[in-house]
Amino acid sequence: MKSVLFTAKNEVQFTSLPDPKPGPDDVVVEVKASGICHTDYEVLKDNYGTGAFPVVPGHEYAGVVVETGSDVTTVKTGDRVAVDPNFECGTCRACQRGWAHLCDNLSAYGVTTHGGFAGLSLVSVDNVHPIGDISFSCGALAEPMGCVLNGINAVHAPWMEEALIFGAGPMGLLMGMALRAQGVSKVAFADISESRLALAEGFDFEAVASGSANLDKWQSRADLVVEATGVPAVAAKLTSYMANGGKGLYFGVCPSNARIEISPFEVFRRQLTLAGSHSLNHNIPRALEVIAGLGSHADQVVSHRSSLEEVSEFLATKPPAGSLKIQWSEE
Repeated sequence: MKSVLFTAKNEVQFTSLPDPKPGPDDVVVEVKASGICHTDYEVLKDNYGTGAFPVVPGHEYAGVVVETGSDVTTVKTGDRVAVDPNFECGTCRACQRGWAHLCDNLSAYGVTTHGGFAGLSLVSVDNVHPIGDISFSCGALAEPMGCVLNGINAVHAPWMEEALIFGAGPMGLLMGMALRAQGVSKVAFADISESRLALAEGFDFEAVASGSANLDKWQSRADLVVEATGVPAVAAKLTSYMANGGKGLYFGVCPSNARIEISPFEVFRRQLTLAGSHSLNHNIPRALEVIAGLGSHADQVVSHRSSLEEVSEFLATKPPAGSLKIQWSEE
């Protein structure tokens, strides 16, 4: 089968690998859509995961079950499924509390073992979920939407009326859609990209240019402020836009060595809440429900549908200028 392979740190190959064979509790998924994530680049740099080279990247994917193990009874050949990439140890303190995504020994398809940038993917039956009749492209958005919902779960409150999201990229846009679906009546985006702001406006969100007078109007105003850029300078200013009693979410992936300054007195005096959010927590079924409810809107965050070989080139270099979500798609 054709695949993208991270052979070592900062080394990418487009190659052929043997077709996988299922164990008793496994299924083989023929991948139909798989998305590039910022995490893939961090895995390649050996900044995320365990440096389990060689590894097939890709943890946002959906496809068709083409083979099942001898003990598999819950899915069958021909089923259309999305993959939950995470699998945990089940015994550490986080796992015992139901926080699989915070497992001390967390593993994931596309990070520590072969993932979705290949023609076929070997997956535990416990990690596949039916996608119904939604497109494979939307099915591959279940993992990022699961991350979004995990973030919202960390900070959402029923009294929230206004949210400001820094970063109108694919994750930020999915965050805005999900917040609106949960009853947040006004969602605004701040970004430096005119094209991304125009896209946000196309979804009926307020668009605010970073550094503009319109952004100044959001000072001390938002019930929820989300950092979805991964830029430390943006993360440092989060509290400036939070209303008294407001909440802030660090959702973007900043460099691991980044440091920012926050006034503890301001957090105390204004009773602010700051939270972080990592990955998804076995919420793919709920993510698929939200995506189905969004209809064609969710699919619009996919700006490029590329061949597997093109994906290999993007991972070896960088994404195309102006891109949002890039998927390898067989649809």
